[in-house]
Amino acid sequence: MGRMTAHLSPANLNALADGELSADQLILVNDHLALCPACTSNALAQTLLKTQVARAGQRYPMPQGLEERMKRAAASRRTPGRSAAAGLGAAAAILLVIFSGIMLTLQMSRRAEVAAIENRAQVSEVCDLHIATLAAGLPPQVVSSDRHTVKPWFQGKLPFSFNLPDNLPNDTKLDGANLTYLHNQPVAQLLYSIGQHRVSVFLSQRRNPEPTEQRQSEQSGFHVTKAGVGDLNIVAVSDVDPARLAGIVRIIKDAQSGTR
Repeated sequence: MGRMTAHLSPANLNALADGELSADQLILVNDHLALCPACTSNALAQTLLKTQVARAGQRYPMPQGLEERMKRAAASRRTPGRSAAAGLGAAAAILLVIFSGIMLTLQMSRRAEVAAIENRAQVSEVCDLHIATLAAGLPPQVVSSDRHTVKPWFQGKLPFSFNLPDNLPNDTKLDGANLTYLHNQPVAQLLYSIGQHRVSVFLSQRRNPEPTEQRQSEQSGFHVTKAGVGDLNIVAVSDVDPARLAGIVRIIKDAQSGTR
């Protein structure tokens, strides 16, 4: 295996997931994964799939009485002039249904695990960006509390549009905004103050048009609230009370019901 410039082959991904690469091969593969998000995602998916298949072998033993039910189903299909192959076909159909159910469960579990990993990575990244903003102590790229100034500033800089709320709680103020990046995609970083607390609200594009409920988590001493509406992801980070953070996310989410 020489130095790789293209994506990892399925054989290499399988060998990686099975732990069958030599030390030299593993060094080359790790060097490639460090520079290739696509292969990293494929390697993660392959590893999760193999793990879930292994678990399924222990999690899904043959249900009690299944063998007897298969025999009865096969016997019920036998009629004069019909060969035993019909009974075997019925048994095969039952096994196919069971196998399909197991595979569907595995796929759902895999998607849930991948989504959880992606969520943890996003939470960590937005917290890092918020901390960097606080540590830098620099003014926002656009300094304004006027939504009619902040929103137009992003035109041509983002592949999506958004609305800003026109009414905020009395102790909440829009300080400005930055253009930044998450997973190499441009996002809007709205900067708010809630009393003495600084808040970063990241707006990014998403493909799923279905609204998602607000979810809260914590990272590095900060609260993180996430929500989705239309083609917009909303992620807010702050050390303010979680209820107040959820409130600003809800206000921004509700503002998207206007003209997009």
